[in-house]
Parts: sequence; C-alpha cells; structure tokens
Amino acid sequence: MVFAPSPFRSTSSATHSIQSPKLLSTIDHRLIFSVSFDSLNKRRSAAMEVLCCASQPKNMAAPPKEAKLWGGRFEEGVTDAVERFTESISFDKVLYKHDIMGSRAHASMLAKQGLISFSDRDSILEGLDQIQARIERGEFEWRTDREDVHMNIEAALTDLIGEPAKKLHTARSRNDQVSTDFRLWCRDAIDMIVARIKHFQIAMVKLAKTNEGVIVPGYTHLQRAQPVLLQHHLLAYVEQLDRDAGRLLDCRVRLNFCPLGACALAGTGLPIDRFMTSDALGFTAPMRNSMDAVSDRDFVLELLSANAIIAMHLSRLGEEWVLWASEEFGFITPSDSVSTGSSIMPQKKNPDPMELVRGKSARVLGDLVTLQVLCKGLPLAYNRDLQEDKEPVFDSVKTIMGMLEVSSEFANNITYNKDRINKALPAGHLDATTLADYLVHKGIPFRTSHDIVGRAVALCVYKKCELQELSLDELRTINTVFEKDVYEYLGVQNSINKFTSYGSTGSECVAAQLDFWITRLGIDQ
Repeated sequence: MVFAPSPFRSTSSATHSIQSPKLLSTIDHRLIFSVSFDSLNKRRSAAMEVLCCASQPKNMAAPPKEAKLWGGRFEEGVTDAVERFTESISFDKVLYKHDIMGSRAHASMLAKQGLISFSDRDSILEGLDQIQARIERGEFEWRTDREDVHMNIEAALTDLIGEPAKKLHTARSRNDQVSTDFRLWCRDAIDMIVARIKHFQIAMVKLAKTNEGVIVPGYTHLQRAQPVLLQHHLLAYVEQLDRDAGRLLDCRVRLNFCPLGACALAGTGLPIDRFMTSDALGFTAPMRNSMDAVSDRDFVLELLSANAIIAMHLSRLGEEWVLWASEEFGFITPSDSVSTGSSIMPQKKNPDPMELVRGKSARVLGDLVTLQVLCKGLPLAYNRDLQEDKEPVFDSVKTIMGMLEVSSEFANNITYNKDRINKALPAGHLDATTLADYLVHKGIPFRTSHDIVGRAVALCVYKKCELQELSLDELRTINTVFEKDVYEYLGVQNSINKFTSYGSTGSECVAAQLDFWITRLGIDQ
C-alpha cells in the first residue's frame, strides 16, 4: 500500500502547526481537531499500523522472510514497501494451473534431454500434483515475500521435495514462464467467452423465432426510417456476435505459439527441445524469436480489443432495450426476474441489468486502453512493466463473461408488446422509400422519385395523415404517374412484402436467415 505524504510535521511540540490541509482519507478527519499533537501522532501511527495490516490478505500470515531465489548477488533484502509494491501474487495466483502445466511439460522435457534424471522428474511431477491439490483445497499458503505465482510454487516445491526442485528452473526464466502461463490462460479464456457468445446467440435466435411476423420501426439517426421485421432486427445482433466470436478465434490462432525455452531473452546453450514442450502444452509450434517470445503482448491486446468490441455491441443492445422498455416506447416488458425497483419510488421497474451492461462496457474499453498505454514505450525485450498486463485482462474477461451471461438472461425474460408496437407503426411515413421504389418501377429516375415522394410526405405533414391515407387524386396532383396499384406499396405490411434483395427484411429473406442460424447453432426445431 502506498501512503500519501503525512499532513503533520513529525514533532512533539504543541506549538508547531499542521503543515498541509490534506488529510489521509483513511484516517478519521476528526483528528485534525485534536488538542494534543502528541496524542494525534500516536493515533496516526496506530491508524497506519491498522492500514498496513489490512493490506495483507488474511491467509497471508507473516512468516520469517526467506532469501530470494534470485538473491545471490544481493547483500541486503528489499524493504517492506518495495516488497508490497512489487508483489503480484495477490492477483497472478489465478495462473497456478497453467504454471503447473508448464512446469510439468518442462520437467518432462528436461528429463528426456538428459538435463535432469527421470527420478528427479518423477519427484517434481508428484510434488506439483500435491501442490495443485493443496491449492484447490484452499490449504496452500501464498506468500508475498515469494513475489509471484511462479516463485510461490517453486519455493513450495523445494520445501516439499528438496534438491530435485532446484533443477526445475534449468533453461527457463520467469520471462518465458509467465508468457507461457498467460498464453495458456488466455487460450482457455477465449474458449469460455466463445461458448458464452454462442449461448447468447441461441437466446437471441429463440427470441426471434417466437416473434414471427412482428413488424417494428427501423431507425436511422434514432428517427423512424423504414419498417423491418423484428426477427431481422434481432438477427442483426446475432451477426455481430458471430464476428465477435470470429475475432476471438483468430486471436487464439495467433497466440497459440509457445514461448517456453526462450529463457530471459536470448535462449539457452543447453540442449532443450522446445518442440516437445510446445506439443505437450497444445501449442502449434515454438515461437521463432526468443526476444519476441518474452516481450510480445500482442495476443493480450488482441484479446482485449476483441472484448472491447463485444462490450460495445452489448452496450448498443443494452441501450436499445433500455429505451424500448421506457414508457415513451413501451415496445418491451422485462419480467420481474430481470428487473429492479427504486428505494423511494414504489412504481418503478428498471431494466438495471442492461443499464449495467452499458455501463460496464466502459471498464472493458478502459482495460484495452490501459494495455495499449502500458506497452507503447517498452523497448525490447522483457520489462517489469509487463507485470501490469494481468489485472486488466482478468478484469476484462470476468466483465465480458458477466455481460454475456446477463444479456442472455435478459433475452430469455422479455416480452415484445405487439399491440403497443402496432399502434406506433403508422406514424413516421415508414413506407416512403417503398413508394419511391414504386415510381422507379414506373420508369422515373430515382432522384426524381425521391423529390416526388418528398412532396407527398409534405402534403401528409400538412394534412396530418399517412401516405396510404392520401387519395389517388391527391397523389396525382403531385405527379400523374400514380395509379391504383400504388396502394400495393403503401402501409408497413405492403412495404415488408416488397423487400426481396438478399439480406433484406423481406419475409422470405428473413425466414432464410432464421433457418441458417437455427442450423448453424444446432437449435432444436
């Protein structure tokens, strides 16, 4: 924990004044008004002690400090402040499974290459099994003085099996070790996110399936534009989600190369087999360049970028559903199971989950920016700055998983209010573009058609009516090209029936889109 500069002069003299108006937020502000500065300083020291203790997790007791695994050339240990500031075990311990996976593969390779004995390998593997079991039972002691997940596990292994454990780090650095662990973790995270995207796609397709034939206003600039089938509208989000999954899978392909064996940055002169460890861990191949292997975080940036785009898509959907649930629209009604109320207004029923989806997208976007700024000034190869790459990624993945889950829940628990939608449909001259198409069919150039229909809309605005309510005589006062068949193009249902282009909102086109997604996602008919 880092503390703000003390607002008090270090003195026992009651005649000295307070040096700064600022006060540590974590200390009771009433201390300012203490008459006795001696008493005040004592209380301040006690508060600091409480804060320092509070900064240590409960399961991190303070055992006697041990020599660092890297401490051979040092004559004194780091200060407590440096140790607290530089530790990463408080967050990178989630990598323990992947760290142990990498160590298993590395130990097996070292034995095969004759760098350690098979007996030592077996001791290492058995010890790693025991450590993983202890971690998963909640019995493992994570120590801040051991800095990170790698050194915690290695030191615990040494405590458990002795000398063989000291051979595990042969031809390996924490630089390539952490990159390997992180790639393995990100690979698993991608698989989980893609599965949750599919789950949400299925929810959206099912929602579309239950609303066959429902027409809603389509919007541009948040102004009514043209009529569209609700199914078409919902399937647009399914398409976005499919691209989201595709970006993640593309990222997975590029990240699936193994850094292990690159060591600190230059590789090693020992006869290791990087292809063996790569295969054992399910990677495509070892990374070609050892300097790139330990310093590359493109795979993290790609993952965060893909997540940011997912978050943006979900935020747009959240915004839409929040608007459509409002009294002004009234197009949807969320069930009570996905709504919340107000602490003061008894009538309120709020679509809070989707408001938070919209809000949490800011975190995911911020996580991406954090990594971009982190990486932009780093020279080759590894720099300790890269310790800071983990928390934004962990946060991004956790947040995206939650956003996808709650969006699926919301989709499964909303009802589209067809009567309210139908009453709202006539307004806005949604059939104007279809009327322009009618004139094109009559041989009139589109720009001229656009002008003619614009004048027809102006007449409707003047008369406070819709296009289909204009008489044929009124239409012919604008242009004599209009005939009785014009009414086959007017009205939202007729407009829908006239859409025929591939990918359009026409009934047959949308039915084909729906069938495609039902088949693609394996949804039971």
